[in-house]
Formats: sequence, structure tokens, C-alpha cells
Amino acid sequence: MLVIALVITALEMFSVYTPSVYIHTDAPVKTKKSIIINARPEKVWALMSQVNEWATWQSDIKNPKLESTFAAGNSFTWESGGLHIRSTLHRTIPSKKIGWSGPAFGSFAIHNWTFIRLPNGATRVEVEESMEGWLVKLLAHKFQTGLETSLDKWMLALKVTAEK
Repeated sequence: MLVIALVITALEMFSVYTPSVYIHTDAPVKTKKSIIINARPEKVWALMSQVNEWATWQSDIKNPKLESTFAAGNSFTWESGGLHIRSTLHRTIPSKKIGWSGPAFGSFAIHNWTFIRLPNGATRVEVEESMEGWLVKLLAHKFQTGLETSLDKWMLALKVTAEK
């Protein structure tokens, strides 16, 4: 048991991740999804930029906490899928784009959202995410399935909330 603990500790200590404003297309887990929301981009942006309120409309998220302004370079913490995550915003273009990245145990994710105003006033929301790391490589299929399910649920919750 001690050997396993030492190996995991070493994997965590020596893991190096490269933050980027773009997802890593060579990551073992990645996805792109989109949804049409019958609300203006400003409303969708407002919901997504109020990190501390995420848990009120997205049941998979626990304890979101942004202690500063919603601006590139600032970080927030949250829990999802049993993981405690610290994410750093790398892109905040009001009503257009949001992006963050950060590590969690055995993993590193880059997550980008784009909000596109449609002619009818609705918003096309596009989301893309990549995940990598020693645990992600080890359990790639489980992480891929979990990511797909999580983003589907997140986007549906965003749609339902924005359309109220």
C-alpha cells in the first residue's frame, strides 16, 4: 500500500501541465458540444459569469467560490464529480467567450465556452474541453464518458435556467 501511495504522490508531484487558451487537441479526452438557448447572449453570459451561483442551477457543482472579479487571471474553486478543482480564468470577453483551466487530482482540463448571437435573438452556446494527466490516461474511457455526460447536463441546466 505504501508503494502505491508513493507512486501516486510522485505522479502528482512531477506532473507538468501547459495552460493554454485553446484546448489541447492531442489530449486523451476531449469533446465539443453545442446547444441553442432561447435567451440573449448577455443573459447566458451573466449566468456563467456568476460563479458563486452555479450550484443554484447546476446540481453537479458544489461549493463554487470566486473571491475576486470575473476576469482573466483570477481563480475560483469548485467541486464536480467528486473532484476539488481550482480553475484560473484565461478568457472573459463579455457576452462572447469564457475560458478557464486548472488541475484536479491526476488531471488537468481546459474548458472554453463561446456565445454566438443568432438572428432571432437566441444564443448558440458552444463548449469544448480537453482533459489530460496520468489518471486521465489510465481511465480515458471513464473520463470521456463522464465529460460527455457532465457537459450535456451542464448545458441543459444552463438552457433551462436562461430560458426562465
